Amino acid sequence: MQEILRDSEASFLSDSTSKKLAISRDEIRAIYAEGEEAVIALVEGLLQRTVVLEERVEALENQRAKNSRNSSKPPSSDGFKPTPKSQRRKSGRSSGGQSGHPGQTLEWSCEVDEVITHAVEACESCGASLREVEVTSWDLRQVRDLAPIQITVTEHQADVKCCPGCQSLNRGRFPVGVNSVVQYGASLKSLMVYLMDYQLLPSARVEELFADVLGCALSEATLYTSRARCFEELEPVEDWIFKHVATSEVIHCDETGMRVKGKLWWLHVASTDGLTFYFVHTKRGKAALDAMALLPNYEGITVHDGWQSYAQYDGDHALCNAHHLRELEFIAERYGQRWAEEMGTLLRDLKQQVDAAKEQGAAHLSPDLVQWFEHRYEWWVAVGLAANPTPETPPDAAKSRGRPKQSPAKNLLDRLAQHQSQVLAFMHDFRVPFDNNQAERDLRMMKLKQKISGGFRSVEGAQMFGRIRGYMSTLKKQGLNVLDALKQVFLGNPTIPQPE
Repeated sequence: MQEILRDSEASFLSDSTSKKLAISRDEIRAIYAEGEEAVIALVEGLLQRTVVLEERVEALENQRAKNSRNSSKPPSSDGFKPTPKSQRRKSGRSSGGQSGHPGQTLEWSCEVDEVITHAVEACESCGASLREVEVTSWDLRQVRDLAPIQITVTEHQADVKCCPGCQSLNRGRFPVGVNSVVQYGASLKSLMVYLMDYQLLPSARVEELFADVLGCALSEATLYTSRARCFEELEPVEDWIFKHVATSEVIHCDETGMRVKGKLWWLHVASTDGLTFYFVHTKRGKAALDAMALLPNYEGITVHDGWQSYAQYDGDHALCNAHHLRELEFIAERYGQRWAEEMGTLLRDLKQQVDAAKEQGAAHLSPDLVQWFEHRYEWWVAVGLAANPTPETPPDAAKSRGRPKQSPAKNLLDRLAQHQSQVLAFMHDFRVPFDNNQAERDLRMMKLKQKISGGFRSVEGAQMFGRIRGYMSTLKKQGLNVLDALKQVFLGNPTIPQPE
């Protein structure tokens, strides 16, 4: 009988798509003939397999039920399913520009570069000549267009003079950046880097753009030489950004996967609303964060998504409630649990109260209001825990490793209960944001870069992208012109962003 069970189990496990056990009626009769213990062993084995299958079915159904609205999956993964409903509430205002919004439209210009006159030669009614008739007025129209784009060639001539006294030759000095007999200037080099690292164009398309628009034939080596030069010049600027992020009161941290030389690497970000620092590493967890060398000594508030590696560092922590809202939405939809819907409503209402208080210039919510929200928070957590008790430990738990597997609802409830202060940090300290969207926005372009190029062919290329992109992101956050700043990099005078 035991041999039959082992054979059927092997057959069952070898084909995960099998819909029935590979055991015949005769084999079942043989087991029955062996007695009660043999039947009990068979039933217990079947029950155990049923539990495994139920867990797999639930996991697959959970995976199928997730989308960009109720999980961290990107919108591109939704496919052609119905568009997910936004978590934002209706503001009650009509669509389009609101009253008082300045708007943007073409304005009449008092200064023009060229005037073209369209003369009236003859009368349209009788055909009489009007060439000698004085103009009484003009109908005016202005057209804004792009002037012809062309590359200018500047020749630098450095004087060479012979000293009449000592007969030594003296040569004039060329400007910074003029190093070769023939070369590209700072404006063209900055445009190359801008197109590759900000607009995320592949090198081949940058070459095509320069050829079609400027009539300039570039090589891929020229593009990457310019990029490498920019990377080197920005090293002290990156150090400056790192220093000021490390001393900020509140920072956002997150990470995302990236392909480097065909392998999975990770891009880590530590940022504020005015600064962005990227770090490329082979690992995702604590080893990478230690190598990044920011969190081990950071004393401020770290906003993150609850990844356990961040919790290992000292300092205060705040959890991203955008993640919580998505998870609560999933639990409400998938399992129909009311507490999840109510908790989501509570967090949104609390955010609205905090935002309103900030707009009125308040430094905090009233103690009574804080107490009321905390009480409601704890109430709905308790309701959720009552509906999702801790799973019982199976009799043979000593043979298995780890704790019994919990449902998504129980895992979320444990986090909400154990880290209440971190979930509600934005209520107690108005410096703390409601979510970690800042870090997620800072990482979004990496996913677009990966969609376009697939990954990086070298470690150096990934590191270049991280440093240059961090510089550009910081410039945009501070309202500075990226292209002008890149030009100054090639002129040896990189723009230093202002501290917050």
